[in-house]
Amino acid sequence: MLHKTRGIVLRQVKYGDTSLIVSIFTELFGVQSYMVNGARSSKPKSGGKGNLLQPGNILELVVYHHEQKNMQRISEFKLGYIFTSLHFNVVKNTVSLYMIELLQKCLKQPEQQLELYYFAENMLQLLDQAPLSVVANLPLYFTLQLSSHMGFQISGQYSEYTHYLDLKEGVFTDLPPHHPYHLDAQNSEFTSQLLYAKDTTTLGHIIMNKDQRRKLLYAYLDFFKLHLAEFTDLHSPPILHEILDA
Repeated sequence: MLHKTRGIVLRQVKYGDTSLIVSIFTELFGVQSYMVNGARSSKPKSGGKGNLLQPGNILELVVYHHEQKNMQRISEFKLGYIFTSLHFNVVKNTVSLYMIELLQKCLKQPEQQLELYYFAENMLQLLDQAPLSVVANLPLYFTLQLSSHMGFQISGQYSEYTHYLDLKEGVFTDLPPHHPYHLDAQNSEFTSQLLYAKDTTTLGHIIMNKDQRRKLLYAYLDFFKLHLAEFTDLHSPPILHEILDA
């Protein structure tokens, strides 16, 4: 049966001489694997559409969907959003690859997750449109907001009475907990600011140096490890920090 859905490309793997197996986070069916025949060609003038299937692209799809099958097929696909800067700016492109890899690590079951899908799509569009002054903070903001969509959000906020963020419990506390998974006062305050940032202007006003951002990102990934079973290390953060210099 044919269905229309939007989707975000997560990963592609070459199959045979001209085909691709593409992992797509879809609006209707969650993460799905699709066989796309004829997506690649050695002929330079073939005009193939395989370039539309690169990770991070947002697509409009017409797909065949069978609940009992692990591999689905695509009838039609086209861009659902045309990036104006993301694929052409090395900094934004590197941030998008981090976002996509983190999504891959979190999306294990082929089930519809509408709020998470719309959040991910909106964040990619925000990254595309954001000024570079904001981009350095977007990986941190995305990671924190994604945790809430995965069901283990941080509650509370930094204050003069709650100086420490307990990553195990996901709460701000008045005293440092008796385990290593917590943030000091300064990083707890940064986290609170990121959590409650309402727009890109607010994000751009959160001033941190590259070492602070690096430390926070790895702390947030530890937060994911503490709350998501089988969550493993990402490959993109070292590249992100090198390119972003943040």
